[in-house]
Amino acid sequence: MSSDRVPITPNGFRKLQEELNRLISEERPRVIKMIEHARSLGDLSENAEYETAKDRQGFIEARIQELKSKVARAEVIDPAQLPRKDRVMFGVRVTIEEIETGNTTKYQLVGPDESEPENGKISVTSPIGQALLGKRIDDEARVQTPGGIREFVILEIE
Repeated sequence: MSSDRVPITPNGFRKLQEELNRLISEERPRVIKMIEHARSLGDLSENAEYETAKDRQGFIEARIQELKSKVARAEVIDPAQLPRKDRVMFGVRVTIEEIETGNTTKYQLVGPDESEPENGKISVTSPIGQALLGKRIDDEARVQTPGGIREFVILEIE
C-alpha cells in the first residue's frame, strides 16, 4: 500500500472513523461470541456455524486494517475553507454539460475513499475528475472513456 496522503472531506473522514469504531466496538466482540458459542457445540471439523463465524472474523479484521490504513493516510480538506472557488478543485460542486448530447450533470469532487458516482460524488483521481481539475466556467474538458472521447463544458462551480 502507498504511504501517500489521500484527500478526504471532513464528512468522509467522519464516516471512515465511525465504521472503524463500529467494527472494533460492536462487530469484533459479536463475532468473538459467535465463535465461542460455535466451539461449545463440539466437533469443530463439521461445524458450519464455527466456519461461518471464523470467515466473518477474517472479513472484519481485514476491514479494520484497511480502515486504519485509510484513516492514517487521510488528508482532511474542508472545501468550505478553500480560498477560491473560480476553478474546479477538490471539494467543489461542478455542473457540466456533455457537448454532444446536451445532458447536464452535477458532481462534487471528493477523495477516492468517498466516491459515490450514483450520488453525484466522483473522485478527483477518476478520469472525469482529472479532466475537470483546474478548469473554469465555460472551459471545455475532454475525457477518454472506453466508448471514446467525451467532451464537456463547465457550466457552474459552487
